[in-house]
Amino acid sequence: MQIKRKMVFLGFLFLFCSVFTQDAYAYLDPGTGSYILQLLIAVLVGALFAVKLFWNNIKYFFKRLFSGKGKNE
Repeated sequence: MQIKRKMVFLGFLFLFCSVFTQDAYAYLDPGTGSYILQLLIAVLVGALFAVKLFWNNIKYFFKRLFSGKGKNE
């Protein structure tokens, strides 16, 4: 019940902040888009490297999960 009350509060807060906005007079140059693209590529490459690093552990986990041996032991 407490989580639902917090979610409703956050929803009203978001609605309130989005209705009463002011102009920011901000500028995003093309370098910002390039930087965000570099960050996304770095996250993807890092995630792939982590999967490669732990591939044997991941494979063993799923092999044990889907075989019937883990449940009986």
